[in-house]
Order: sequence, then structure tokens, then C-alpha cells
Amino acid sequence: METATPVLRLFGSSSLATPATGGQFACNPAIDLTATVGEDNATLYVWRANDQLVWKHAERGKKVEGICWKEDGQFLASGWSDGVVRLMGLESSKPVHHIRVCDADSLSSGGAGGTAPAKIEFIAWSKNVTGESRRRGRKGGPRRAEREILLDAERMGDVALDLPHELTFLEVETALPKLSPLPVLGGSGDDMFLFSTTASLDFVFRPCKAEDADDVHILIVGTADGGIHLSIYDSFVIGRFKHSPRTARADPGSGVFQLCGHGSHPEISTHMLLLRPHQGDGTALYLVPMDLTFVHRSPVNLSLLASKTTTLQNLLRYLKQTQSHMIGEWKSTRELPSRFLLGVQDDLKKMPNGALTIVQALYHTVATGHVLPPVKEWLVDTLAERGLKRWEKAVITGLVNLRGLVHENFIPALERCGIILSRLLGIARFHRSEESIGFSEAQISKLAEIISCLLMVAHKVLLIVMDELEQFTVFSVWLRMEIDKQASSSITDELSEKEATMDYAKVLSYIQNYLVSSPLATYFGELDKEQHIKDKEHIEQAPSLPDILGAELQKQEAGQPYMAALPRVEFLLDYLTSRASIVFKGIARAEEQGVRFGQAAELSIGKKIWKHDIWVSRPKKNSDSAAVYTAMVPETDKSKIYLIRADIPLHDGVSGPASMTASGLSLPDSATIVDFKFLNDDSLLLLCSQPKEAKPSLLHIAYQARYQEYKEGNCPPVIEVSRGANNRNISWFDFSNISGFTPVQMEVQRANSLRGEIPARVCLLGRDKAVYKTYALPEDLASGVHARG
Repeated sequence: METATPVLRLFGSSSLATPATGGQFACNPAIDLTATVGEDNATLYVWRANDQLVWKHAERGKKVEGICWKEDGQFLASGWSDGVVRLMGLESSKPVHHIRVCDADSLSSGGAGGTAPAKIEFIAWSKNVTGESRRRGRKGGPRRAEREILLDAERMGDVALDLPHELTFLEVETALPKLSPLPVLGGSGDDMFLFSTTASLDFVFRPCKAEDADDVHILIVGTADGGIHLSIYDSFVIGRFKHSPRTARADPGSGVFQLCGHGSHPEISTHMLLLRPHQGDGTALYLVPMDLTFVHRSPVNLSLLASKTTTLQNLLRYLKQTQSHMIGEWKSTRELPSRFLLGVQDDLKKMPNGALTIVQALYHTVATGHVLPPVKEWLVDTLAERGLKRWEKAVITGLVNLRGLVHENFIPALERCGIILSRLLGIARFHRSEESIGFSEAQISKLAEIISCLLMVAHKVLLIVMDELEQFTVFSVWLRMEIDKQASSSITDELSEKEATMDYAKVLSYIQNYLVSSPLATYFGELDKEQHIKDKEHIEQAPSLPDILGAELQKQEAGQPYMAALPRVEFLLDYLTSRASIVFKGIARAEEQGVRFGQAAELSIGKKIWKHDIWVSRPKKNSDSAAVYTAMVPETDKSKIYLIRADIPLHDGVSGPASMTASGLSLPDSATIVDFKFLNDDSLLLLCSQPKEAKPSLLHIAYQARYQEYKEGNCPPVIEVSRGANNRNISWFDFSNISGFTPVQMEVQRANSLRGEIPARVCLLGRDKAVYKTYALPEDLASGVHARG
């Protein structure tokens, strides 16, 4: 008696307001969100279930080349036609990070002379567990739950925690007040709006947690010119590589090999790449192991180093935006008063008894009470009550905002930079001389000196702002009194009282020190390019940068010639950024030396390959090898699927030559494969079209059985699959609520509990690219129990 086909439960269904063009469709692994690309690949969308749009993002004149979610669902990587991968957070439609993958020259010149254009074609995100963690006996798994068990046991006196590990990841920054958001208006560049909300700040500056310290998230981007771009911890770039496989049929000089597939396992530091020749006939792929030995060896704790350097990079971006806001506020305090003073200064120069400046004229008025005719005309007719109110608003608002930016944004960010540099300094002092970590104690000490200089400048600015604000308040009262006196025919008792209680010392001080020129110009004024270069060369070999800055500021206060560029906030921030960039590049070079490409293996079935997928199986206990499975469907016969298994030996994070076996399956009753994906170490899922039944179905294959010797270029032996046969390795599933829906694309996601319990599921995109349905998979299938019986 034939048993009924199991039916998969509908988990969710949505209709998109904008169809997903180009088949770009990705489901979030941890949250019920879906990313699509619409409007002719020009707009990126993120949808919540039940047709709700979370956000959308577009870049003027640019198109989306590819999208991929991070393993924990916190970031969406989107590759754009300008050669930049933008990492989008969940909280905002504004990019959190910009990773330059292709430079402008390669984009503009790509494709010439038969070569492939330099554009983004492939994005993959994966997670590794560091070799240090495995050496401590921690084999991945649910870190947070493991940590809670250990903490409970430690409280009961049953087990001692790993104290050095706990101290290593003790976060001092969490004890500090959070950074304040920047104003929405007044920034510049790509990060203009990134730091304008508390939610986005919390997202960018997430602390490194001890329970996640052994995880390394790796972003791999492939470009059409054969480039393989590698970065870790969201945005810390390791480098860009190119590799040409060397096999019997692959001539490394024959052309470009493009990245088209990627597989990895958290416990294996070797990643498996699928490369295809740009000028090939499409019948062969090349499996290339990429050994990330820096993940395996972890000479210093990689996660600590990368998280601190990534946070430092973000703090530098925050400081740059804060500096842009500070300069904008300072300029706003000078522009309107300068326009008011311009006309009266021209009139004073034309006086018959000799030219005077506005400072001299107002000083004369304060000291003698006499008002010169041009000044009186200016006070009564040009400035008047309305003009003075505008003046007061511009100066007071600008100075108050500048004070807030320095006190609430600039100084706290500098203090956090100092804490991070102290951690990096400790790492530099701790590591052995033979261990290359990419930076030295001297480099970090130099950065700390620049931070000290910026703190010194920040406090100087704060003192000047407070002084100017106090003196301008008195000056504006005096100026209002003079306007009233000149506009009226007699002096009232109120004016007499104001005149008697006026603090003329502060009025004179403001006129002399702040009216025409501001001491803040020393820190925010325009930079002379030649002076910039000269001062930078002078301080490169300086023994103590804070001492030099202090001496130069003393010269400036005494009216002597001084290094004009050195006290500028922009100069010091640019210098800090350039010196920090040297450290970042040094760390990247040190890690880049730990990237090795292993011996390639050709994967071919004698026919043009239509689609493929790759999976790296969990290594067996005490095993020194990785099992890599590649599924391929030929373009000419979509009723057959071929599986090639590569067993690759591993020793100390380095791969050896692979041994190959293969298998093939043929679907029954004229069924054809629409899409296919690996689910786990036991399950390969095939979305099938059933012409006789006029509805799609899902075929589950326990793919680890029945492999035979593999010969390059030959089709492996094919096993016929019968729908009604009692085969424990093969099972069919129907979909509920499928009437009128024709799926053309499938995404597969495993069960996840990071943000609430979400079952293993398949996400199907309809033919119209506007409707997608999500179906929950049975628990035994998702866990592999179904396959093992």
C-alpha cells in the first residue's frame, strides 16, 4: 500500500510591492526578513513577513550586483556597480560600512582587450572558530549557553572559568557612557547620517563579547576579473587575491578564473572555492582549497585584535564626522557677523580724518561714549534690533553647539580611542618577537601621542568657546544698549542703569579678541597645503609630539611664528588616520601571508553546467580531512543531478591533494529540477517540477551514500529515483497552499535560535518575482535524523 506524501507546512507568504528583478533574493538566516533587488537592479529592499517594507536603499546611478546576509543575520552585504560592498544594518537604510573591492580605474578600463570587467559577481559570508579555541577544547556550538552553564557551575564551586580568557575580553568601554548621536545636518561624505541616531551608534559600536570571542566572521567577494577579496569582522580588509588553478586541463595562463561558489565549515579553517574559467565552455569547475592559516594558528587572539582595530576604524570615522560638524558650527558663528561688519568697515576706511577699523571705532565708543557717524548709521539703519537678534542667534547657537560637540562627542570618542590603543599596546608588548602581528609598540605609542594632542586641542577649544560665549553675551547687551541710545532722542533711566552696571572690560576684550578674528581659527581655520606638508615632515621624527604642540601653542599665544598646521583639528585627525592606516595595513599584510591556495581539483561531467552548489561536511572526530560535496545539474538535462565528493587531507590548517568520488541521480516521470540547495551534512533538497501532477514538490536526498570512482570529464553512473520506492535515502514532500503558485527559485535556511526560535525552512520565489512563500521543514529532516532513519 502506497503511503501518502508528507506535506510541508506554510510558514509565511508575502507579496512584494516591487518584483525582485534579476533573481536577487536572499532570506535572513536568523530573522524573518527577506532582501530583494528591484527596479532594474537599482534599489535594495528588505521586507518583513506579511508584505511589510522595512527599508529600501538606492545609490544614484549605481546598480546592485549581489546580496548576501551575514550568518547571524545582523548585516546585509550588497555589492554595487561602483565596485563597493556596502554593509547594511538592520536599524537603518544607510550603509554602516563601505568596502572598496574594485577601484575606479579597473571599473572604467575593464573588459578591454577581451579581459573580464572588474565588477562584483559573488558574495559569501561564513563563520570560523579560531584554532586557539579548538586547542582549548572548545569545539564551537552554542557559546552563550555554554558560558551560562560554566558561570552557574563556577558559582557553585564545581568548575573554574578560564580566567586569562575572561580577562582578555573584559570590556572597559561598556563602563563608559555611550557616545552621543551627531546632528542630522552638517556632516559630509558617506557617513553623513550614520551616527545621527542612538540605534545606529549602538549597532556600529557593539562590544566584543567573551562568548563570541572565538568566532571569526569572514566575508569573501569575487569579481569578474578573477579577484577574490577577503575581509573579517565586518569591515577589516585582509587583502585581494587572484588564483589560477593548476590541473591537467587547466592552463594557469589561459585566462581569468572567476569565483562562483564557496563552502566552509566553522571547525575547518580551510575554505573551499569553486572557480570557473571566464573563457571556458562551461563544462568544468575547479575546486580550490583556500587555507586561512591565520585563523588556524591565531598567534594572538584574532577576535580581540580584529574587533579592537575595527572599533578604532569606526571611531576614526565618528571623529571625522564630528570634526566636520565642529567646523560647520564655528563657521556659522563667523559668517553672519562678518557680513554685518563688512559694510561699516568700508565706510570707516573712507573717513576724511583717516581710516579706522571697526575694532578701533567700537573701542573708541566704549572708552569715550562718542559714536562715529559711520558707526551710528550702521547701528541704527543697518544692524538695528532685527539684525542684532540674527547676530545673537548665529553666534550663541553656534558656540553652544560647538561646546556640545567637543564635550559630548569629540572628547569621549578620543578617550575611547585611548583605551583601545592601550589594549593594542598590551598586545604589542605581549607577543613574542618571532610572531608577526603586523604592528609594533612604537607605532601604537605614536598613535597615542596624536590622541593626546587632539585631547589637548579639544580642551583648548572648549576653554576658548566658554570664554567667547561669556564675553559675547556681555557684548551683545552693550551693543543693544548702544542701538537704543542712538535710536532715541533721550536717555531713559533703564538705559542709564544698564550703562552703570555694564562690564566694560569684557566688552573691550570681546571687541579686541573675538569681533573680527577668532582664536578658534588656530584650530579650525583653512589649511595651507605647503604648510601642511612642511609641518607633517617636521613632526614625523619628533620624539614627543605633545611637547612640540605645547611649545608651538606657546609661540602662537606670544605672537611668534609657529607651526600653523600642527594645532589644526583637521591636520591632527588626518595625521592620526594616516598613521592608523599604516597599522591596519600592517595587520592585514601579516594575516595576508597566512592565506594559501591549495591544489585544485577539476569538477566536470562532460556537459555544460547549469547550476551548482557546494557543501563542506562536519569533520569526523579525530579526523584530519574535510569532505567537500559539489552538486551539479547539466544544462541539457535538468532531470539529472551529479554529486562529486572530494576528500581533502588537512594538517595544521594546510590542505593536501584531494581524492575524488562521484554519484548521479535521475528523477522519475519526466520531473525536472527547478533549483537545489544543501541543507546540512545529511540533506540535499531539490525543488522539482512535476508535469504530470502540475505542481512542484521537494525531493530530499541523503547524499552521503553510493559514491564510485570519479574520472574527470565523464558522467558518473546514474541511479534512477522512483517516487513510490521504499528508499530511506530519498523522500518526497508536497507543499501546502501551493495552488496557482509556480516557484522558480529556492533559498534554504537551517533552524536558528539567535533571535527567537525559527525552524529550518525553504523560501520559494514565484515566477512573477513578486510573491514568495516560506515552508517549515520537519525537525527530523532539519537535524538529519530523517536521513539516518
